[in-house]
Amino acid sequence: MSDDERLRRWRMVLGSGPEETADGTGVALGPEDRRVDAALAALYDGGGGEGNGPRTGGLAGSSPQVARWLGDIRRYFPTPVVQVMQRDAVERLGLTRMLLEPELLAAVEPDVHLVGTLLSLKGVLPEETLETARAVVRTVLAELERRLADHVRSAVTGALDRSTRTRRPRPADVDLARTIRANLQHFSPDLGTIVPERLIGHGRKHRSVQRDVILAVDQSGSMAESVVHAGLLGAVLASMPALRTHFVAFDTAVVDLTDSLGDPVELLFGTRLGGGTDINRAIAYCQSLVTRPTETLLVLISDLYEGGSQPELMRRVGSLVGAGVQVVALLALSDSGAPAYHHDNAAALAALGVPAFACTPEQFPELMGAAIRGEDLQAWAARATQA
Repeated sequence: MSDDERLRRWRMVLGSGPEETADGTGVALGPEDRRVDAALAALYDGGGGEGNGPRTGGLAGSSPQVARWLGDIRRYFPTPVVQVMQRDAVERLGLTRMLLEPELLAAVEPDVHLVGTLLSLKGVLPEETLETARAVVRTVLAELERRLADHVRSAVTGALDRSTRTRRPRPADVDLARTIRANLQHFSPDLGTIVPERLIGHGRKHRSVQRDVILAVDQSGSMAESVVHAGLLGAVLASMPALRTHFVAFDTAVVDLTDSLGDPVELLFGTRLGGGTDINRAIAYCQSLVTRPTETLLVLISDLYEGGSQPELMRRVGSLVGAGVQVVALLALSDSGAPAYHHDNAAALAALGVPAFACTPEQFPELMGAAIRGEDLQAWAARATQA
């Protein structure tokens, strides 16, 4: 990097002003740099402040001003930076009105965090904005589906196939390719062929449901990103005939959104972000859905901050585990790094044999595959964390 470019960047950090060369850099900002600086100042130096020098920004003006600002940041910054600046605009400046007007909302860069904000505001969105909001949510879900759906189906299908494979197949069920690979060391030179010592079968084709999956999703405000990912992933799981998938959202109340799994946009708009948390009540409802304990996987997606009865919660989870239900607690289902969670409750679940860890959406397919194969999920989580 040249000295001139280094000084220019320092000038950008310090901001522009009428005496901008008096800071010691000797660099004046050009027209394009001034627009970049103005976009940053409008958000991060609104109204100036002690130590902020001459900057006087702010987005408190008219909707056209906000629209111009949205256009500028999309012009000058890459998409991940734009998404961060949009979130900061809503959080730092309270620009919820940016999301209440369809023209402004249409100019926003869609991302998972924005979807979470829209879901939390859906009760106050005007009807004309609500349709734009649905379009934004649909765009984000389409991108998530493109990234994740095939991976989920492949991982789950492979795990189900493996779990139904038999070592004592009927002749019609022999998996020739796998049987040959498993017996290559038993080639007989005299016979000029492989003499298989063990047969591997496809297993009988199952047209009925092979596994029941229950997603219990905490919809308190801190779990917004996890709710969005869970909604999409739940819809993908529900599209697989070999699985019977339930989607249960909860705060202090419980709502069964299973019937909406065919349309993840409607499912997400059926959630209610914010409020308290009663995990015990949610687990009690999930317990009523269990009809085949040893074929059921219950995925609790929650930061485990319990507002209900913690002792009763642990008794219920212990009862489910004792009956043969496979239970796993995901402290977050997101890309946002290490989550905040209730450590004591996570430890109490671990003592019951329920692993508790965070999981990214990209790791979720492997998690489902490992669970269906009956692997040690605590060990799987340790490996996934190190990867």
